[in-house]
Amino acid sequence: EKELKVVMNSLKPETETSTTSRSKVNMISENKTIVLNFTAKDTSALRAAINSYLRLIDVAMNLQKFIGTS
Repeated sequence: EKELKVVMNSLKPETETSTTSRSKVNMISENKTIVLNFTAKDTSALRAAINSYLRLIDVAMNLQKFIGTS
């Protein structure tokens, strides 16, 4: 549950401000799981947004392991 909170807090600024008008992401926590809802104007924008968020989640989780907060 602590990992979930850290990842959600890490992603929150990214979901609140979009750097592009081609895609948007909404995030909720549901049953100890992060649910990301992607909306995009085209498949390229969708793919880019999904890859970016997967990368951000990976970084947040790896940093938790590295600093020992998990």
